[in-house]
Amino acid sequence: MEPYAAADQVWAGGLIFARVGAMLMTIPGVGEAYVPPRIRLSMALVISIALAPVVVGYLPPLPATMGGVAGWVIREVATGLMIGALLRMMLSALATAGEIVSLQTTLAFAQTANPFQAQPGSTLAAFLTLLGVTLIFATDTHHLFIAGLAGSYEVIPPVSPLLLNDFAAMAVRTVGDSFLLGVQLAAPVLVFSMIFNLASGLVGRVMPQFQIFFATAPLSIILGLSVFALSLGVVGTVFIERFRTLAMGFTGGAGG
Repeated sequence: MEPYAAADQVWAGGLIFARVGAMLMTIPGVGEAYVPPRIRLSMALVISIALAPVVVGYLPPLPATMGGVAGWVIREVATGLMIGALLRMMLSALATAGEIVSLQTTLAFAQTANPFQAQPGSTLAAFLTLLGVTLIFATDTHHLFIAGLAGSYEVIPPVSPLLLNDFAAMAVRTVGDSFLLGVQLAAPVLVFSMIFNLASGLVGRVMPQFQIFFATAPLSIILGLSVFALSLGVVGTVFIERFRTLAMGFTGGAGG
């Protein structure tokens, strides 16, 4: 092996590192705020070296000017951020489901620090988000991230124009799908809450002197959390399948 790297090799490694590093800074799990930046950058460097022989054929030649170099680097960073942002948008479905369940079980005031959103949120939302990240690693879905890094050079080649319009449309669709998925995941608790509130209202109308609120508030919490616990397995299965479908969209031919 040669004891030095040629300019073309440094250029190829740096361009791959720009996309890989940007994606690893935003994807769920690895891109969380509590993961030290040195860990993420080290992983990006190792993955870039491993991917270099596979994707070097997709890279443009070394530009003759510094402006051209900066333009290509900015483009690759933007591409990595877009891919990572789409994956993180889908993770917000669990936060949406947790907030809906908290509202229906009167636990919305139980706020806690959510490390995945970098802001306070309901306890159930933080729990579901943590469950989603755990499922990503437990089901080896994070392997799709690496396959997606290689496959993204087929789906979004560096030499092709940056498809900002397509990304904007896909981002809007992903946000809508994630919100819809969050409502669907919380559907069992929503159905229970509707039936329970109708029954409570009927009892309140039939027996006006009965303190319906003090009797139904504990039952709403206990029964609502019971329904939530019984549906937790289905929630995790449906979410991870939808998340894998989104991640596989970037694998191209590398996922096989």
